[in-house]
Amino acid sequence: MNLKAKLMSAVAGAAFAASAGAAQAEITVAYFLEWPMPFQYAKEKGMYEEALGMKVNWRAFDTGTAMSAAMASGDIQLSVSQGVPPFVVATSAGQDLQTVDVAVSYSDNDNCVVAEALEIDKDSAGELAGKKVAVPLGTAAHYGFLKQMNHFGVDISTMDVVNMAPPEGAAAIAQGAVDMFCGWGGSLRRAKEHGNVLLTGAEKEELGILVFDVTSGPADYIAENSDVVAKFLAVTAEANAMWADPANRDEMLPVIAKDSGMDVEATAATIDTFVFPTVEDQLTEKWLGGGAQEFMKGVAEVFVEAGSIDSAQATYESNVNTGPLAAANGM
Repeated sequence: MNLKAKLMSAVAGAAFAASAGAAQAEITVAYFLEWPMPFQYAKEKGMYEEALGMKVNWRAFDTGTAMSAAMASGDIQLSVSQGVPPFVVATSAGQDLQTVDVAVSYSDNDNCVVAEALEIDKDSAGELAGKKVAVPLGTAAHYGFLKQMNHFGVDISTMDVVNMAPPEGAAAIAQGAVDMFCGWGGSLRRAKEHGNVLLTGAEKEELGILVFDVTSGPADYIAENSDVVAKFLAVTAEANAMWADPANRDEMLPVIAKDSGMDVEATAATIDTFVFPTVEDQLTEKWLGGGAQEFMKGVAEVFVEAGSIDSAQATYESNVNTGPLAAANGM
């Protein structure tokens, strides 16, 4: 199966499925383990239930493509920290999803690692041609992989690209089963024990390789439950503001670590590489005021050029809905 077929199979059947319906007595939200964020403190302290006045069910996922499929089937109403690339893959295929906030920016916490034995770095990256790489297709890691290989002039058609979720990829590079790993979070940290990154986060940003996640949901659900979504985003913003105050760190960190399935030291090392934009920042031109939409278009065009998706939308303006976030700003 070729790369395009592998990617599209990850979202097959999801693109045109019905999204969640009318207001309900509970909501189910997707998130990632080993991806520590302030919202998890609010999650564990019951802050979302209190604000929404309903039960909040939380489901952990391995990839953003799986989140897209779950939202399409109606199993999930919101996804916290879905990567922009899987969001773009789904919307380009016709799934009616919308971004409602910028969850986190993390250029240093999503990357590719080359096996130590190869002794390949940015000055010899051309030697990656023909190598085997573990990549979670349709994700931010996949986008970063494509952009980096393009920068280094490596023809990906010569590579053996294997679709693996980050935990599987980290195990594979540790076992010597793959030559390169691409992924994020705890899996990236483990992979780096067996190799080196080609480019730092700062070096990637210089090349225009931005890495950020969004909170997303089916457009129908957001339209019919805008007040619920606004209240949810307000709690997230409150948790982010709490984390921004160093006085709260000692109380919040152990709670976030436990919910992430990580120890406190690893959690601190990971979350310290994250940036959580304020609501005010998110509503500016840099982010949801235009920058995110332009970036989505750029991501789609890279995937089209790589043969990973059939086509890009003319614009992704309708896939960003700032209404709930603006309402949250006044809560």
